Amino acid sequence: MADAGSVSAQATAAPPATKGPRAGSGNGRRELLAATVGGVVESFDWTIYAVLAPYFASEMFPGDDPVAKLLGAYLGFAVGFVVRPFGSYVIGRISDRRGRRFGLMLSMILISGASFLLAALPTAAQIGVLAPLLLVAIRLVQGLSMGGENPSVAAYVTETAPKRLRFLYSGISYSGIILGNILCFGVLTVMLAVLGEDGVADGGWRIGFVVAGLLGLLSLWVRRTARESEEFTAGATDAPSAVAAAERRALFRASARNMTAVFLTTLGITVSYYFGTTYLPQYAERLGLSSGAEGTAAMLVPLTLLIVAMAASGILADRLGSTRTVRTGLGLLAVCTVPVFHAMGAEVLPVWVATVVHLLCLAAPLALFNVFFARLFPVQIRVVAMGLPFTAAVGLFGGTFPMVAEALAGAGHIALVPWLAAAACAVSFAATFLIRRPAHA
Repeated sequence: MADAGSVSAQATAAPPATKGPRAGSGNGRRELLAATVGGVVESFDWTIYAVLAPYFASEMFPGDDPVAKLLGAYLGFAVGFVVRPFGSYVIGRISDRRGRRFGLMLSMILISGASFLLAALPTAAQIGVLAPLLLVAIRLVQGLSMGGENPSVAAYVTETAPKRLRFLYSGISYSGIILGNILCFGVLTVMLAVLGEDGVADGGWRIGFVVAGLLGLLSLWVRRTARESEEFTAGATDAPSAVAAAERRALFRASARNMTAVFLTTLGITVSYYFGTTYLPQYAERLGLSSGAEGTAAMLVPLTLLIVAMAASGILADRLGSTRTVRTGLGLLAVCTVPVFHAMGAEVLPVWVATVVHLLCLAAPLALFNVFFARLFPVQIRVVAMGLPFTAAVGLFGGTFPMVAEALAGAGHIALVPWLAAAACAVSFAATFLIRRPAHA
């Protein structure tokens, strides 16, 4: 791959916004907090839909077939991923031009506002087919937000973290996503304990979306205190727009190979993530191993252990190298997923043990990919160049995974679900050999 630095050493972005705290880096802790807290909220707002889908499907989708209603709810989960690449481009361009902090604030406003709208959405019994249509429209707004959030956070952490701690900070920042999942399962567990499954299905699910919106307001306050990336600020120039656009195109051409590698490497990470953190309670229930409430509560300890493992993976990568650490995790997922979940289905392994093993294998690639991918691209195009292939892979394969898995289960082929996840990880392991580390990394 051509060295991106040889194309142009000049920045191609417009001058960043001057409002807000002064740009700076220091030890990066304030910026790490802003990235992590925002990740908690974005993850909660996004994932609460998936974990509540089995409960609100009967109210929000017309018809009499419960399986069709659930598939409709999961389709609503999947369509939000469709616009993620578009959101990655639009919000990514804003982040690459006006600054990381501005993009992070914008994405938080969008997803939090959408959560309040979901909480107030009328049911199908009240407005008929308009209910699922509005639900899909709101999910599209959330998809736009999430499309810009993850790559903007990746660029922000990459540019503000101390060099010796980059991957530790990567693991900590992305642990906000896991904390958001833990909060989702925790909130749902409390709702089920207080209201019961019937109460949650009979409108109690709206509480989850209200909590999501309120958390968003908290995150906005935290992000207001964060500073802009010095690396971004140093690269901003007043170059004419025509010159800037030409330089950006040249940088994208030079980055094409790495963008392809990001797309293929994300495949296994996102499938394993949504299998292990979102669909697993439903998978266990399908196998007759636990009820929905039991499966939801059982996720709390494994997800907590995942956060610890992600921090440990970051420390390991800072000392031994990120590529080797990512490959090890993807290789373990490719080899271990099928036997672990086959043993769980045969009741040789308890559900919680199989879940822990799967998530520990996932820890390294999940913890590192933020900085691992962002460092492949020059600062001028970093958010868009990382975000487009990343969000495209997440949308095509991660967002559709619960729906595909449920369709396989409904057709009597639930045993194929772990094979699907393992195959995706094998592809991603091979894709890491496509990566070419540019001179700026």
